[in-house]
Amino acid sequence: MRSRAETAVLALGLLSLLLVLWVSISHGGAWPGYNELLTSLPHPAAWLRWIVGDISEVAFYKHELASLGLLSGAYLAWWASKRGKAWQGFSIAYGTGLWPWLITSSLMGLLLSNLLWGWSVTAQTWQPTFAAFVSLPAAMVLMFGGGWKVAVNGAVLGAVLVTPACLLIVNYVCVPLALPIVIGNVLGMAVGSVIAFLLCRRIPALVRSDYIAPSKPSPAQPPTYGVAWSLRRVLADFSEAPFFGNELASLGLLAGVLLAYALNPMSPGYGSGLILHLVGAQALTSAIGVVIWRSQWIKHGWYPTYVPLVSVVPAAVLTYGGSWTVMASSALFGALIAPPLAYALARRLPPYVHPYIGNVLSMALSTLMIVPLVGWLAA
Repeated sequence: MRSRAETAVLALGLLSLLLVLWVSISHGGAWPGYNELLTSLPHPAAWLRWIVGDISEVAFYKHELASLGLLSGAYLAWWASKRGKAWQGFSIAYGTGLWPWLITSSLMGLLLSNLLWGWSVTAQTWQPTFAAFVSLPAAMVLMFGGGWKVAVNGAVLGAVLVTPACLLIVNYVCVPLALPIVIGNVLGMAVGSVIAFLLCRRIPALVRSDYIAPSKPSPAQPPTYGVAWSLRRVLADFSEAPFFGNELASLGLLAGVLLAYALNPMSPGYGSGLILHLVGAQALTSAIGVVIWRSQWIKHGWYPTYVPLVSVVPAAVLTYGGSWTVMASSALFGALIAPPLAYALARRLPPYVHPYIGNVLSMALSTLMIVPLVGWLAA
C-alpha cells in the first residue's frame, strides 16, 4: 500500500505541476483570476483547476497552488514520520500511520463527488463539491482502519451521502435565508456522515477488513506546551480540517496560497482579494484559542482550536471585509465559543460516530451565532 499511496500522491503532484504550466502558458504567463476560472467552465483545464482547488477549499482558499502545497507538505510529513525524523512536526494523521489510506479515500471521494455532482457547478453558481475530501472518507479510515474496503466504501458513501446533503442545505436553506454558506457545508457533512455511520453499524461488513495496522514508532518526548509548542500548534491548525494536523502540511498550504496571491490577488479566496486578511485572522483565532485553552490541550492531549479557523473567521471576513473590527472580533469570539462547544458536542456522541461530527456541528452553530454579531459591530 505504501508504494501505491506514494505513486498516487506523486502522480497528483505531477498532474498539478503540469496544470500550473498549462494555465500559465495558455494565459500568456499571467495567472487567471477566480472569475476567469468560473467563466471558463466546462473547459477541461477549468474543470481540472476546480477539482484540484477543492483540496484547499476547506480553508476558503480554493486554489490549485494551495492544494498542491498542502499535499506536498503532507507527503513530506508522512515521509519524515516513517523515518522518525525529528523535524516531522506533529505526527500526521494523529500518529495512526493511516495517512496513505486516509488521503487515498479522501481523493477518491473528491473525484467521485465531482463526477456525480459537478453538473451543478456553473459560471454563476458555486457548489460544495469539496465536501467529501474533508469529512466522511477520512473519518471512516480513522475509525475502522486501512484497507481498500474501508477506503473505497468511505469514498463512495462520502460522494453519495455527504455531498448531496451539502448541496441540498446550501441551495435550499442557506441561499434562501441568506445564511453563510459554510453552515450548509458543515451541516451537510454532519447529516451525511451520521447516516453513513448508522449504515456501517447496521451492516458491519462494509468496514470489516483484514488490514493489519503498521507498527507505531517509538513515542516522542512529551510536549512542553511552551511558546515553541504554541507557535507550532497554531501552524498545525491550518491543516487540521483534512485530518492532517501537521506543520509541514500547513506550511505547504500557506506557501501555495501566498504564491497564488502574489501571481494574482484575485485568484485565491474566490477572487475576494482578502487572502492576507483571511490568513491573518485565521492565525489570530488559532493563537487566541491555543493560549486560552492551553490547559485543555494539556489535559486531553488534543483540543479543537482549529474549528473557528475554518468556519467563523473566514465567513465573517468574506462577508464583511477585512477591517480590524471584523478580523479581531470574529477571531476572539470564535476562539472563545467554538472549541469548547465542539468538545462538549463530541463528548456526547455515541461511540459508533466519529467525534468530528461535534466539530462540524460547532462550526455551524458558532457561525450562526457569531457572524451576525460581527456584522453588527462592524456596522
